[in-house]
Amino acid sequence: MRLALFQPDQPGNVGAMMRLGACLGVPIDVIEPCGFPFSLRAVKRSALDYGDRADITAHSDWAAFRAARPERLVLLTTKASVAHTAAEYRPDDILLVGQESVGAPDHVHAAASLHVRIPLAPGLRSLNVAIAAAMVLGEALRQIEGYPA
Repeated sequence: MRLALFQPDQPGNVGAMMRLGACLGVPIDVIEPCGFPFSLRAVKRSALDYGDRADITAHSDWAAFRAARPERLVLLTTKASVAHTAAEYRPDDILLVGQESVGAPDHVHAAASLHVRIPLAPGLRSLNVAIAAAMVLGEALRQIEGYPA
C-alpha cells in the first residue's frame, strides 16, 4: 500500500500526510510539480520530526510516476459513486489524492482503476485532502490487515 499526492498545493497537507505515512509505515509518492518548492524544509513544520522517518519518493511529473509505479490506482474523489468503505482494497494499491484546489485532472481520473469517495452530510462538498487520505488509508489498512504491529 502506498499514498500518492498529485501536484499538491499546500505544504502543510504534504507534511501531515508524510507524518501519516511515517506513523503507519506507508510510503508516500509526491508527483511534481508542486504548488511550492518541494523539500523537507518546506513541510517540516507540519511533518514535525517525522519527516526523516517517512519513506518519500518524488517524481518529476505524472509520466515519471506511472513509469515507476504501475500498480493499481485508487483515486479519492468527490465525483466517485463508490463509498470508501464499500471498496475492496489490495495490499499493492496506491491511494491517490488530487490537488487541494482543483482535484485531479481527467487523465488522472482515466488512469485510476477505482474511484472512491467519503460520504458526507448533505450540502457539503469535501474534506481537507490530508484528512480524506487518513480516512481512506485507515479503511484500506484495516481491510488488508496492514497496520503496523
